[in-house]
Amino acid sequence: MSRRGTVLEFAVLGLLHEAPLHGYELRKRLTGVLGAFRVVSYGSLYPCLAKLSRKGLISESASFTPGGRRPRITYEITDEGRDHFADQLSRSGPASWDDENFDVHFAFFSRASAEVRLRILEGRRLRLQERLERSREQAMDSRSTRDSYIAELFRHDIESTEREVRWVNELIEIERKAAADPRPLASET
Repeated sequence: MSRRGTVLEFAVLGLLHEAPLHGYELRKRLTGVLGAFRVVSYGSLYPCLAKLSRKGLISESASFTPGGRRPRITYEITDEGRDHFADQLSRSGPASWDDENFDVHFAFFSRASAEVRLRILEGRRLRLQERLERSREQAMDSRSTRDSYIAELFRHDIESTEREVRWVNELIEIERKAAADPRPLASET
């Protein structure tokens, strides 16, 4: 399966873990999780749902709306789907902190253990630091071209990456403090 298909399955299971949804609502919420620039077509969503259903990870139920001719299919995660989602969530290898997948994993951080969250954040920070180093090297190399627009692109990329590194560092610090303090958060009391 493609990485995109794996990410889509993970996101679908994560959203269905929260509540049963019908296809239209699921597609709308997926856009929020995957980002506006990765629009999910019905041509990729419904085959994904069919595959998850065949695997027994989700179930389908049909209901008719007043005046509707076609049934509305609602999808719900099964116990096997919850277990599969939890297993996928606990796997925090390099794919979980790549540019393509980090946002999706981050969207479901509340369901991940502190150890997994920290491992993903530290992996993300390493990936960003590598990108920052490459961008700085490319910016130095591009100075000979004297194209001010290319220079601005590099400057923008460097500043954006530096900002994300600071954000990830803050999240890592929050996770470490929470791990060191066994008291429950205010929202848990």
